Amino acid sequence: MGWTQEIATARTRIAGHARVTPVCDLTLGGFAVAAKLEHLQHTGSFKARGAFNTLLSAEVPEGGVVAASGGNHGAAVAFAAATLGHPAHIFVPEVAGPAKIALIERTGATCHVVPGLYQDALEAAQAHEAETGAMQVHAYDAAPTIAGQGTCFAEWEAQGLEADTVLVAVGGGGLIAGALAWLGDRRRVVAVEPERSRCLHAALEAGAPVDVPVSGIAANALGAKRVGGLAFDLARDRLAASVTVPDAAIAHARDLLWREARQLVEPSGAAALAALTSGAYVPDEGERVAVLVCGANPAPDPLEHQPQE
Repeated sequence: MGWTQEIATARTRIAGHARVTPVCDLTLGGFAVAAKLEHLQHTGSFKARGAFNTLLSAEVPEGGVVAASGGNHGAAVAFAAATLGHPAHIFVPEVAGPAKIALIERTGATCHVVPGLYQDALEAAQAHEAETGAMQVHAYDAAPTIAGQGTCFAEWEAQGLEADTVLVAVGGGGLIAGALAWLGDRRRVVAVEPERSRCLHAALEAGAPVDVPVSGIAANALGAKRVGGLAFDLARDRLAASVTVPDAAIAHARDLLWREARQLVEPSGAAALAALTSGAYVPDEGERVAVLVCGANPAPDPLEHQPQE
Protein backbone atom coordinates (compact mmCIF):
# COMPACT_ATOMS: atom_id res chain seq x y z
CA MET A 1 0.00 0.00 0.00
CA GLY A 2 1.43 3.40 -0.98
CA TRP A 3 1.39 6.53 1.14
CA THR A 4 -1.63 8.02 -0.62
CA GLN A 5 -3.75 4.97 0.15
CA GLU A 6 -2.43 4.74 3.71
CA ILE A 7 -3.40 8.34 4.36
CA ALA A 8 -6.82 7.92 2.76
CA THR A 9 -7.41 4.85 4.92
CA ALA A 10 -6.23 6.70 8.02
CA ARG A 11 -8.60 9.57 7.28
CA THR A 12 -11.54 7.17 7.24
CA ARG A 13 -10.25 5.38 10.35
CA ILE A 14 -9.94 8.48 12.53
CA ALA A 15 -13.15 10.17 11.36
CA GLY A 16 -15.22 10.99 14.41
CA HIS A 17 -12.15 11.00 16.65
CA ALA A 18 -9.98 13.79 15.23
CA ARG A 19 -11.52 17.20 14.63
CA VAL A 20 -11.92 18.69 11.18
CA THR A 21 -10.04 21.95 11.79
CA PRO A 22 -10.99 25.21 10.08
CA VAL A 23 -9.22 26.99 7.26
CA CYS A 24 -9.18 30.70 6.47
CA ASP A 25 -7.39 33.39 4.51
CA LEU A 26 -5.30 35.74 6.64
CA THR A 27 -3.09 38.77 6.13
CA LEU A 28 -0.25 38.67 8.63
CA GLY A 29 2.63 41.12 8.63
CA GLY A 30 1.54 42.24 5.18
CA PHE A 31 1.58 38.69 3.73
CA ALA A 32 -1.58 37.04 2.41
CA VAL A 33 -1.68 33.38 3.36
CA ALA A 34 -4.10 30.50 3.34
CA ALA A 35 -4.03 29.07 6.87
CA LYS A 36 -5.21 25.85 8.43
CA LEU A 37 -5.85 26.30 12.14
CA GLU A 38 -4.70 22.89 13.28
CA HIS A 39 -3.91 24.24 16.75
CA LEU A 40 -7.67 23.85 17.32
CA GLN A 41 -7.24 20.07 17.12
CA HIS A 42 -7.74 17.97 20.27
CA THR A 43 -5.00 18.77 22.83
CA GLY A 44 -3.82 21.68 20.69
CA SER A 45 -1.83 19.99 17.92
CA PHE A 46 -1.94 17.76 14.84
CA LYS A 47 -0.49 14.96 16.97
CA ALA A 48 -3.97 13.63 17.83
CA ARG A 49 -4.29 12.43 14.22
CA GLY A 50 -1.27 10.15 14.36
CA ALA A 51 -2.13 8.97 17.86
CA PHE A 52 -5.65 7.91 16.95
CA ASN A 53 -4.52 6.28 13.71
CA THR A 54 -1.87 4.28 15.54
CA LEU A 55 -4.16 3.05 18.31
CA LEU A 56 -7.08 2.28 15.99
CA SER A 57 -4.93 0.30 13.55
CA ALA A 58 -3.34 -2.02 16.13
CA GLU A 59 -4.31 -4.39 18.89
CA VAL A 60 -3.32 -2.57 22.06
CA PRO A 61 -1.84 -4.95 24.66
CA GLU A 62 -2.99 -5.21 28.26
CA GLY A 63 -0.02 -3.07 29.27
CA GLY A 64 -1.53 -0.18 27.36
CA VAL A 65 0.52 2.39 25.49
CA VAL A 66 3.70 4.29 26.15
CA ALA A 67 5.12 7.34 24.41
CA ALA A 68 8.01 9.75 24.69
CA SER A 69 7.31 13.35 23.88
CA GLY A 70 8.35 16.94 24.20
CA GLY A 71 4.77 17.48 25.32
CA ASN A 72 2.31 17.72 22.43
CA HIS A 73 2.67 14.13 21.22
CA GLY A 74 2.38 12.85 24.76
CA ALA A 75 -0.80 14.82 25.35
CA ALA A 76 -2.27 13.51 22.11
CA VAL A 77 -1.41 9.88 22.87
CA ALA A 78 -2.76 10.27 26.40
CA PHE A 79 -6.00 11.78 25.06
CA ALA A 80 -6.44 9.10 22.40
CA ALA A 81 -5.70 6.33 24.89
CA ALA A 82 -8.21 7.72 27.39
CA THR A 83 -10.84 8.11 24.67
CA LEU A 84 -10.36 4.50 23.56
CA GLY A 85 -10.07 3.09 27.09
CA HIS A 86 -6.36 2.22 27.29
CA PRO A 87 -3.90 3.00 30.10
CA ALA A 88 -1.05 5.27 29.05
CA HIS A 89 2.40 6.10 30.40
CA ILE A 90 3.94 9.25 28.93
CA PHE A 91 7.61 10.15 29.35
CA VAL A 92 8.56 13.80 28.85
CA PRO A 93 11.81 15.72 29.35
CA GLU A 94 12.01 18.53 31.87
CA VAL A 95 11.94 21.09 29.04
CA ALA A 96 8.34 20.08 28.27
CA GLY A 97 7.33 22.60 30.92
CA PRO A 98 4.52 22.67 33.48
CA ALA A 99 1.71 23.59 31.09
CA LYS A 100 2.22 20.55 28.85
CA ILE A 101 2.82 18.26 31.80
CA ALA A 102 -0.45 19.43 33.34
CA LEU A 103 -2.24 18.85 30.03
CA ILE A 104 -1.01 15.24 29.95
CA GLU A 105 -1.96 14.65 33.57
CA ARG A 106 -5.49 15.97 33.01
CA THR A 107 -6.15 13.09 30.59
CA GLY A 108 -5.59 10.58 33.40
CA ALA A 109 -2.34 9.24 31.95
CA THR A 110 0.70 8.62 34.12
CA CYS A 111 3.26 11.29 33.27
CA HIS A 112 6.95 10.62 33.98
CA VAL A 113 9.22 13.69 33.90
CA VAL A 114 12.75 12.73 32.84
CA PRO A 115 15.89 14.87 33.31
CA GLY A 116 17.38 16.01 30.01
CA LEU A 117 15.88 16.31 26.52
CA TYR A 118 13.60 14.30 24.22
CA GLN A 119 16.17 11.57 23.59
CA ASP A 120 16.37 10.91 27.32
CA ALA A 121 12.60 10.59 27.53
CA LEU A 122 12.60 8.22 24.55
CA GLU A 123 15.15 5.93 26.20
CA ALA A 124 13.05 5.84 29.37
CA ALA A 125 9.92 5.05 27.34
CA GLN A 126 11.74 2.24 25.55
CA ALA A 127 12.79 0.78 28.91
CA HIS A 128 9.15 0.89 30.07
CA GLU A 129 8.09 -0.84 26.84
CA ALA A 130 10.62 -3.64 27.38
CA GLU A 131 9.58 -4.09 31.00
CA THR A 132 5.78 -4.03 30.61
CA GLY A 133 5.00 -4.98 27.01
CA ALA A 134 3.21 -1.69 26.45
CA MET A 135 2.82 -0.53 22.86
CA GLN A 136 5.22 2.25 21.89
CA VAL A 137 3.61 5.10 19.97
CA HIS A 138 6.52 6.89 18.30
CA ALA A 139 6.23 10.65 17.94
CA TYR A 140 7.31 10.78 14.30
CA ASP A 141 9.29 7.87 12.85
CA ALA A 142 6.50 5.33 12.30
CA ALA A 143 4.24 4.76 9.31
CA PRO A 144 0.92 4.92 11.24
CA THR A 145 1.99 8.21 12.82
CA ILE A 146 2.97 9.71 9.46
CA ALA A 147 -0.22 8.49 7.78
CA GLY A 148 -2.24 10.06 10.59
CA GLN A 149 -0.46 13.38 10.21
CA GLY A 150 -0.97 13.19 6.47
CA THR A 151 -4.74 13.30 7.01
CA CYS A 152 -4.32 16.96 7.91
CA PHE A 153 -3.25 17.74 4.35
CA ALA A 154 -5.80 15.45 2.71
CA GLU A 155 -8.46 17.24 4.75
CA TRP A 156 -7.04 20.64 3.77
CA GLU A 157 -7.25 19.82 0.07
CA ALA A 158 -10.84 18.62 0.54
CA GLN A 159 -11.53 22.03 2.09
CA GLY A 160 -10.38 23.76 -1.10
CA LEU A 161 -6.65 24.39 -0.69
CA GLU A 162 -5.41 26.30 -3.75
CA ALA A 163 -1.87 27.14 -2.68
CA ASP A 164 1.20 26.54 -4.80
CA THR A 165 3.44 26.23 -1.73
CA VAL A 166 2.78 24.93 1.78
CA LEU A 167 5.08 25.92 4.65
CA VAL A 168 5.36 23.30 7.41
CA ALA A 169 7.30 23.39 10.68
CA VAL A 170 9.61 20.45 11.40
CA GLY A 171 10.53 18.75 14.67
CA GLY A 172 11.30 15.07 14.28
CA GLY A 173 9.66 14.94 10.88
CA GLY A 174 6.25 13.28 11.28
CA LEU A 175 4.26 16.29 10.10
CA ILE A 176 6.50 17.18 7.16
CA ALA A 177 6.52 13.51 6.18
CA GLY A 178 2.72 13.50 6.16
CA ALA A 179 2.71 16.65 4.04
CA LEU A 180 5.21 15.23 1.57
CA ALA A 181 3.47 11.87 1.42
CA TRP A 182 0.19 13.52 0.43
CA LEU A 183 1.17 16.76 -1.34
CA GLY A 184 4.78 16.36 -2.35
CA ASP A 185 4.33 15.38 -5.97
CA ARG A 186 1.68 18.08 -6.68
CA ARG A 187 2.61 21.14 -4.60
CA ARG A 188 5.79 22.70 -3.25
CA VAL A 189 6.31 21.70 0.37
CA VAL A 190 8.82 23.80 2.30
CA ALA A 191 10.31 22.64 5.61
CA VAL A 192 10.82 25.28 8.30
CA GLU A 193 13.04 24.70 11.33
CA PRO A 194 14.45 26.86 14.13
CA GLU A 195 18.10 27.68 13.58
CA ARG A 196 18.88 26.08 16.95
CA SER A 197 16.96 22.83 16.27
CA ARG A 198 17.58 21.88 12.65
CA CYS A 199 17.76 18.10 12.38
CA LEU A 200 16.19 17.82 8.90
CA HIS A 201 18.24 20.66 7.44
CA ALA A 202 21.43 19.11 8.83
CA ALA A 203 20.49 15.67 7.50
CA LEU A 204 19.90 17.02 4.00
CA GLU A 205 23.28 18.76 4.11
CA ALA A 206 24.99 15.58 5.35
CA GLY A 207 23.13 13.20 3.06
CA ALA A 208 21.82 11.13 5.98
CA PRO A 209 20.23 11.68 9.41
CA VAL A 210 22.73 13.08 11.92
CA ASP A 211 22.58 14.20 15.54
CA VAL A 212 22.25 17.94 16.13
CA PRO A 213 22.34 20.13 19.25
CA VAL A 214 18.90 21.21 20.44
CA SER A 215 17.99 24.49 22.13
CA GLY A 216 15.94 27.60 21.61
CA ILE A 217 12.45 28.99 21.93
CA ALA A 218 10.67 26.03 20.32
CA ALA A 219 12.86 23.21 21.66
CA ASN A 220 10.07 21.55 23.65
CA ALA A 221 8.09 20.92 20.45
CA LEU A 222 10.57 21.08 17.56
CA GLY A 223 13.61 19.82 19.42
CA ALA A 224 14.34 16.39 17.98
CA LYS A 225 18.02 15.45 18.09
CA ARG A 226 17.82 13.44 14.85
CA VAL A 227 15.24 13.45 12.07
CA GLY A 228 13.24 10.29 11.50
CA GLY A 229 14.44 7.99 8.74
CA LEU A 230 11.05 7.87 7.00
CA ALA A 231 10.81 11.65 6.96
CA PHE A 232 14.34 11.97 5.64
CA ASP A 233 13.64 9.59 2.75
CA LEU A 234 10.50 11.52 1.78
CA ALA A 235 12.27 14.87 2.10
CA ARG A 236 15.22 13.75 -0.02
CA ASP A 237 12.84 12.74 -2.80
CA ARG A 238 10.06 15.34 -2.62
CA LEU A 239 10.95 18.40 -0.53
CA ALA A 240 11.00 21.67 -2.45
CA ALA A 241 13.14 23.62 0.04
CA SER A 242 14.41 23.62 3.61
CA VAL A 243 14.84 26.88 5.51
CA THR A 244 15.74 27.84 9.06
CA VAL A 245 14.54 30.78 11.15
CA PRO A 246 15.97 32.48 14.26
CA ASP A 247 14.16 32.49 17.57
CA ALA A 248 13.38 36.20 17.26
CA ALA A 249 11.53 35.58 13.98
CA ILE A 250 9.47 32.79 15.57
CA ALA A 251 8.55 35.05 18.49
CA HIS A 252 7.56 37.81 16.08
CA ALA A 253 5.36 35.47 14.04
CA ARG A 254 3.72 34.19 17.23
CA ASP A 255 2.96 37.79 18.22
CA LEU A 256 1.55 38.54 14.75
CA LEU A 257 -0.85 35.60 15.00
CA TRP A 258 -2.19 37.00 18.25
CA ARG A 259 -2.24 40.71 17.39
CA GLU A 260 -3.58 40.41 13.84
CA ALA A 261 -5.64 37.19 13.95
CA ARG A 262 -6.32 36.61 17.66
CA GLN A 263 -4.84 33.11 17.42
CA LEU A 264 -2.86 32.12 20.50
CA VAL A 265 -0.12 29.58 19.77
CA GLU A 266 3.13 28.38 21.26
CA PRO A 267 6.37 29.22 19.40
CA SER A 268 6.35 25.99 17.36
CA GLY A 269 2.89 26.87 16.08
CA ALA A 270 4.23 30.05 14.52
CA ALA A 271 7.48 28.68 13.07
CA ALA A 272 6.09 28.06 9.58
CA LEU A 273 4.73 31.60 9.37
CA ALA A 274 8.10 32.92 10.56
CA ALA A 275 9.74 31.67 7.36
CA LEU A 276 7.54 34.03 5.39
CA THR A 277 7.55 37.08 7.67
CA SER A 278 11.32 36.90 8.27
CA GLY A 279 12.25 36.54 4.61
CA ALA A 280 13.74 33.07 5.06
CA TYR A 281 11.32 32.00 2.36
CA VAL A 282 10.59 34.54 -0.37
CA PRO A 283 7.72 33.57 -2.68
CA ASP A 284 7.75 34.43 -6.36
CA GLU A 285 5.39 37.09 -7.63
CA GLY A 286 1.87 35.64 -7.73
CA GLU A 287 2.86 32.51 -5.77
CA ARG A 288 0.07 31.38 -3.47
CA VAL A 289 1.40 30.41 -0.05
CA ALA A 290 -0.27 28.38 2.69
CA VAL A 291 0.81 28.02 6.31
CA LEU A 292 -0.11 25.30 8.78
CA VAL A 293 -0.72 26.91 12.17
CA CYS A 294 -0.25 24.37 14.94
CA GLY A 295 0.76 24.12 18.56
CA ALA A 296 -1.63 25.75 21.04
CA ASN A 297 0.13 24.98 24.31
CA PRO A 298 2.19 28.01 25.31
CA ALA A 299 4.10 28.07 28.57
CA PRO A 300 2.97 29.25 30.97
CA ASP A 301 -0.70 28.42 30.49
CA PRO A 302 -2.34 31.83 29.87
CA LEU A 303 -5.22 30.98 32.22
CA GLU A 304 -3.15 29.35 34.92
CA HIS A 305 -3.40 32.23 37.38
CA GLN A 306 -6.94 33.35 36.59
CA PRO A 307 -9.42 33.25 39.49
CA GLN A 308 -12.05 30.52 39.35
CA GLU A 309 -15.51 31.74 38.37
